[in-house]
Amino acid sequence: MRKVSIFGATGSVGMSTLDLIQRDPDSYQVVALTAHSDVAGLAAAARQSNAAVAVIGDEAHYEVLKDALRGSGTEAAAGEGALVDAAGAGADWSMAAIVGCAGLRPTMAALKAGGTVALANKESLVSAGALMMDAVGASGATLLPVDSEHNAIFQCLAGSRLEDVARITLTASGGPFRTRSREEMRGITPAQAVAHPNWSMGAKISVDSATMMNKGLELIEAAHLFPVGLDRIEILVHPQSVIHSMVEYRDRSTLAQLGSPDMRIPIAHALAWPDRIATPCQPLDLARIGRLDFEAPDEDRFPALRLTRQAAEAGGAAPAILNAANEVAVAAFLKGAIGFLDIAMIVEDVLNRYSAPVPRRIDDVLEADAQARNMAAQVMERLTA
Repeated sequence: MRKVSIFGATGSVGMSTLDLIQRDPDSYQVVALTAHSDVAGLAAAARQSNAAVAVIGDEAHYEVLKDALRGSGTEAAAGEGALVDAAGAGADWSMAAIVGCAGLRPTMAALKAGGTVALANKESLVSAGALMMDAVGASGATLLPVDSEHNAIFQCLAGSRLEDVARITLTASGGPFRTRSREEMRGITPAQAVAHPNWSMGAKISVDSATMMNKGLELIEAAHLFPVGLDRIEILVHPQSVIHSMVEYRDRSTLAQLGSPDMRIPIAHALAWPDRIATPCQPLDLARIGRLDFEAPDEDRFPALRLTRQAAEAGGAAPAILNAANEVAVAAFLKGAIGFLDIAMIVEDVLNRYSAPVPRRIDDVLEADAQARNMAAQVMERLTA
């Protein structure tokens, strides 16, 4: 029986993971579930999965969670310290799915514990990639990518050597505004931005997909997970979201991983690795799909792609600064405080105004993150004044 923990259990990835586990409950023992503030969702998931501990990130909700779990046998805990403690609570396999840089400390704690970590929290690897990969090497942990694109690359690389890779191609749907002009995107609303044409995702990642910031963050992720050099990692728009990524080798053979756009497929791969498990996902029907289209990304209409590559090339704290500014800008957009096109503009402004020393510790990353958030808030104040 595999002992599992899920960090971010009430989000889309966390719920998909629980869905798979609950289809074969005799194979899994749930050690810990966490959420930021969704007490009802966390308590329901903990009761259904018989989790040993449930942790709410926002300490203000502790008493409500404790009451909701009364009589269940699940221990209630709260706060960042409890999240970190849960990461070291003895799980064999942990899903790191907390959205944003808030997932950095518990993800690092899980890696240092030396188990298997399935990574769905791209912001942690973007902000602290070098430190995280060092932690993997030091502890002997196994880091499995869950993003559909990186999971696809991982599968395409199975049994091969990185030195034989000529090119890695991350595919992108192009989001809901792939064919719109900059002028047409000026009046985009949050409701329009979160309506992804292919994938069912949370609000933040849906907006990132709409700006194509998500794909840029995945470029930075890929550079850490598969260190072939940034010049050998490219992005290709593929509207159908059937091919999730491709790897071309130096003999010019190319391997591609295909599948229906359902996050339970890469989650199942990571959950069962190195084996396979059945999923309830729809089988791929290429005859019905009929065609697969591709096009080059447009960095003029989607400047987030240019900004993320520049941050990746700069290295050091630049990716953490980019990520923090983007999180602040996306949150403001979702509240209706700024426009859709303002997101990338704010990120670029912060990158131009602020730099920080190369992070040597997690505290350095979090300091750069905090300063970048403050700078982004100042930029927004001027923008909306």
